[in-house]
Amino acid sequence: MSTDKLLELDNVTKYFYKPVGLFGRKKQTIQSVDHVSFDIFRHETFGLVGESGCGKSTLGRTITRLYEPTEGRVVYDGTDISHLTGPQLLPFRKRIQMIFQDPYASLDARMTVMDIIREALDLHSELTTKEARNQRVYELLDHVGLMKEHANRYPHEFSGGQRQRIGIARALAVNPEFIVCDEPISALDVSIQAQVVNMLEDLQREFGLTYLFIAHDLSMVRHISNRIGVMYLGKLVELGDSEEIYQNHLHPYTEALLSSVPVPDPEVARGSEPIMLQGDIPSPIDPPSGCRFRTRCPYAMGICAEQEPSLCQVGSNHAVACHKVSSAIEEKKEVTE
Repeated sequence: MSTDKLLELDNVTKYFYKPVGLFGRKKQTIQSVDHVSFDIFRHETFGLVGESGCGKSTLGRTITRLYEPTEGRVVYDGTDISHLTGPQLLPFRKRIQMIFQDPYASLDARMTVMDIIREALDLHSELTTKEARNQRVYELLDHVGLMKEHANRYPHEFSGGQRQRIGIARALAVNPEFIVCDEPISALDVSIQAQVVNMLEDLQREFGLTYLFIAHDLSMVRHISNRIGVMYLGKLVELGDSEEIYQNHLHPYTEALLSSVPVPDPEVARGSEPIMLQGDIPSPIDPPSGCRFRTRCPYAMGICAEQEPSLCQVGSNHAVACHKVSSAIEEKKEVTE
């Protein structure tokens, strides 16, 4: 994995404001992403996991600047793009692309596959003739396992897996460096998911791509990711190398998530019970004080309600935000001293 930092998130925050009351004069703050910081290195795949509603997709859209961050900085290849607009942002639109979750909703039903993919080329490509851009579309279709004949068809004529391949071809059209994959396999049949993930890995090697891979399927994230970040209710609670997170996870929420992954060995499965978290996910409109996970955490202490834990390093490539872990580290230091 490269040590060349491509993307840096510095306390990135994204709040939405919901009008309430008779005339909508008051507003409720929805804390979708709250002061998230991490780096993504060139040519790596960074996996982002968490329950539905934890802010993963919102963070991905903020990175691609489909949303403007409320606070914090999104630094891409040394340039702060957090508040760039119009012509200033245009060069980064070519370098940063997104593959959307729903292959049925993300493609315009009124456009042919040729028009869908060529639209980005018409806006950003240096290819000056329509014939050259059409030829580029045929090349992209070949890269994602589709045929030239598919270019004149409409999205409704394809299966979900084929539609997602079209979405991937569209993302590749302008030769990006960085792609946000927003749960690209969650809407697909299990038999198709592995094919799409393997194709993404092949494309990464061929074009030198960097991925932010957002997903629910933890076993798939482990397969494709170099490093993993775990989010809960807008906060990053654990961060580390893929195998380190799976083998030596420390946050109680990560432990609960991993316990829900199906085990293919029946003997092993019988000896391990999934951890059932109590209660529902709190509302991002009114999150708990202190640690946001404390209302569902079996290890919650008094300090958890009073003070928000910060990410602390527990290894060279492992960080966790948990008072229980921090206390254990401090006790260990005192013993050794």
